[in-house]
Amino acid sequence: MSIYLRNIFRFVLLVLIQVLLLNKIPLRWWANPSGFPPYTPFIYPLFILVLPLSTPVWFLLISSFTMGVTIDAFMDTGGIHAAACVLMAFFRTNVLVALLPKRLSEYPNTSPNIKSMGWTPFLTYSAVLLLLHHLVFYIIEIWSFSSMGYLLIKVLATLVTSMAFVVLYSLLFSTSLNATYYDNK
Repeated sequence: MSIYLRNIFRFVLLVLIQVLLLNKIPLRWWANPSGFPPYTPFIYPLFILVLPLSTPVWFLLISSFTMGVTIDAFMDTGGIHAAACVLMAFFRTNVLVALLPKRLSEYPNTSPNIKSMGWTPFLTYSAVLLLLHHLVFYIIEIWSFSSMGYLLIKVLATLVTSMAFVVLYSLLFSTSLNATYYDNK
């Protein structure tokens, strides 16, 4: 399948999963179901995380904005998802440059995943960008630093569940089984 068709299919599939499934199930943390605030895990940032490394920044920003606005339209959140997605896309290249041993142009049409990057770089990459996304989203949504504990609980709970979805997706749908970004020294 063409890389363009694969990414369009991924965009539509992630929007459908987020809107039709995950938004309908408010989760609570398993340790204290009565006192923990409900939260919704986000799977749609996965689209930004797994775009090919050679994706131009301008296209990355536009596609991230499109993903965010699409989710905002279904969730009636007034641009919060779009803002979080664009900021995540803006920092994506910097995080990848810090983690990968070579320049990004040396990885044509290769998507970041566990099998090609290795566990530690991929989990670091995903966790940093998802943490940034979730922080921005919940800071704008709550719009107050007075309830910092509530904010941190929601961010961490959403981060844990989102990371679980990212790892599961990467293990199940990685196509580059033999490619490696890291040096095997």
